[in-house]
Amino acid sequence: MNNLKLARYKEIFPSPAKTDAIDARKILELMRLRPLLPQAKDILNEVMPAPQVNHDMKLLTRRRRQLVNERSMVTGRMYGNVQSIAPGLIELTGSISNKWFLNFLTSKSSFDQLMRMHSRSVEKIKGVGKVYFELIRRWQKSAILSTDVVMMGDMVIEDAQRILALTTNIKRLEKQLDDLLPQSQLATTIASITGFGLVYSTELAAEIGTVQRFATEASLARYMGIAPLDNSSGVFTGTKGYKQVNRRAKAAMMVAAARHYYHTPQSKAYYDKKRAEGKKHNQAVRSLARHLSRVIWSLVKNNRLYEKHLNWDKSA
Repeated sequence: MNNLKLARYKEIFPSPAKTDAIDARKILELMRLRPLLPQAKDILNEVMPAPQVNHDMKLLTRRRRQLVNERSMVTGRMYGNVQSIAPGLIELTGSISNKWFLNFLTSKSSFDQLMRMHSRSVEKIKGVGKVYFELIRRWQKSAILSTDVVMMGDMVIEDAQRILALTTNIKRLEKQLDDLLPQSQLATTIASITGFGLVYSTELAAEIGTVQRFATEASLARYMGIAPLDNSSGVFTGTKGYKQVNRRAKAAMMVAAARHYYHTPQSKAYYDKKRAEGKKHNQAVRSLARHLSRVIWSLVKNNRLYEKHLNWDKSA
């Protein structure tokens, strides 16, 4: 049974809850439509299994996304704590997640020791060059710590250590993905598209699994949430998104499409055209992503790689 078709059937004919028994009844009801509807032949269809390498990439990309989200959360928390106990310390760096800054925070066990650190010790910190050395020495001379440093200083150092560990683990996962990518035909094809890169090409290949699951390229686009439904009434004409989509694939496709138009003049022209028509940024990017889903479908079906000079119909 196609789970997506079942979910849409349950949206049309709502069920009171989500249980195996209710799902079984809905499946039987759906199958009873077979002699009544000409499209009933599509109720049951074979779901093609994804290649093992794509399944492995799914495990790695989902784990990587979890670690990235955790790193963002810890970084935001640490930023607030550092501002609370040592306001001038943030001014040393353009980003609190800079590796040299994290190495500085974790080089001692307390903020008092950071303030009194000898210049020779500062010079030995990995990533601290001449410019950052002078910034640290200047901060040490004028640093003012709040009374909360007694309790929160250890928290900041622990968070800095956690960010460094998360970054190391994320890079390790990316190395594994880089090793797996050439083994996946789908990932290799998607990675050939300008701007998609390692992360988003492997995420898309992992979540799609295989394009053989989809009867048409429109089905693939709906699965990724970039082919909105018509939502019109009277004189109003609009669209709405599908509820049953792969949110991970949608997020990866939207970011990849934004990166793509930044590096591709044809796509930039297409994006500008959509903005000129009155579409907002996300709507224009989604329109481009919809076009790129056709490109992915065509490349896979024809066993080709993307060519940057490929001309698109700008009136599409």
